[in-house]
Amino acid sequence: MSELPFDQLDRQLMNSLQKSLPLCERPFLALAEQFGSTEEEVLNRIQTMKETGYLTRFGPMFDAACLGGAFTLAAIEVPESRFDEVTEIVNSFEQVAHNYKREHLLNMWFVIGTETPEEIHEVIANIEKQSGLKVHNMPKQEEFYVGLYLPV
Repeated sequence: MSELPFDQLDRQLMNSLQKSLPLCERPFLALAEQFGSTEEEVLNRIQTMKETGYLTRFGPMFDAACLGGAFTLAAIEVPESRFDEVTEIVNSFEQVAHNYKREHLLNMWFVIGTETPEEIHEVIANIEKQSGLKVHNMPKQEEFYVGLYLPV
């Protein structure tokens, strides 16, 4: 396995950001001070990781259900020849939290998070209309906290 092109600061940021972000007025300055850097450098590094695809999503995670919203897991059977096209359609919805390719008949899986439970059905209907494919809605029945952490 080849080594990722990260230096020590990149690794510290990736490891730290997987766990939390300081809750203060200037969290990136707090990280910079923790790692012996500058706020500007920390922001630049995060932006570079996003642009290069090493960091695919950066933002808060909210418990939508506690705020009156909803989450659901959804899946689509996508012909391989249309996979990139359908990925763009699905990912164009701001309500789609993440999207994964799977080795399964239902080969595209994604999470939808909305402000209201009704909006889940609207997003699914719009994805089906734009893609021409059936979206399988699999709302959670029980929640488990996994706490995934992948140190780099």
